[in-house]
Amino acid sequence: MTTDNIDFDHLLRSNLERVFNERDDDKRRTAIAELFVEEPVMYEPTDIVQGRAEISRVAANLLKQFGPTFRFIPDGVAVGHHGLAHLAWRAGPEDGPVAVTGADVAEIEGGKIARLWVLLNAQKSK
Repeated sequence: MTTDNIDFDHLLRSNLERVFNERDDDKRRTAIAELFVEEPVMYEPTDIVQGRAEISRVAANLLKQFGPTFRFIPDGVAVGHHGLAHLAWRAGPEDGPVAVTGADVAEIEGGKIARLWVLLNAQKSK
């Protein structure tokens, strides 16, 4: 599959909405199976997460940690080519202040996310 046929925006937005905003474990696992290769790797600032089940666990723990209204919101449109894509995002409680901003950078293989880097922007000093 050539990367010309991949809808990078749809893929990375689906990752935010269906994986990192999904509180239902079964729905999240189904989404991960559709969006990620069989053995994906996610690089977080402080950890390397391997496998679909571990990515699901990390997403669930984030949502539990930050409360029932915490959400990731895409900022702009994802761009990509030659198997690499980028989507900026912001996150925080619904109708609340932005708690964190960052971007996902994904390496795509066969139309699915193979490797995902979660990049956090530096916090602005007050």
